[in-house]
Amino acid sequence: MRVIPTAWVVIVIVSALVGCGHVGTSKSMPLHTVARVDLDRYLGTWYEIARYPHRFQEGCVASTATYARLANGGIRVENACRDANRDGAIRRATGVAWVASGDPSNAKLEVQFFWPFRGDYWIIELDPDYRYAVVGHPSREYLWILCRTPSMDEVVYQELLRRIAVHGYDVTRIQRAPHPPA
Repeated sequence: MRVIPTAWVVIVIVSALVGCGHVGTSKSMPLHTVARVDLDRYLGTWYEIARYPHRFQEGCVASTATYARLANGGIRVENACRDANRDGAIRRATGVAWVASGDPSNAKLEVQFFWPFRGDYWIIELDPDYRYAVVGHPSREYLWILCRTPSMDEVVYQELLRRIAVHGYDVTRIQRAPHPPA
């Protein structure tokens, strides 16, 4: 199995080097997060249902993100996907996340896969039963729709697209993330 850095490594590099300075109504308005996240309920495995496309995820199928509590209170993050199909090589990146300084909601996390680069991971939608979540970045250049199962009810998906648009995201850029049958 080969290990290749995935989404978060590139996100943190781009975020650190490019910054978040954008002009335009939707990108300059504040990105609102959910009111409260119970991090212990958020732990576990999430399946990527859809995302904004980026080069670092080209060819990725069956993408997952798994979160586990660390002894120091931080969160271990492991992103994984398969190359091209369910039998492809596994690409994996492991990092750490923590609640952003001064965020009482636990909805604004920072993720780091290697020092000194880190990126914002903001939970902007979250099902009350933690069945789905939408994660974004304040620049609105990154977006993921996550679910506890490899597929999502179409009515729920369409409602999330409507809410994502209200957050100022261009929903025409969103691409479904394939999860081939086992």
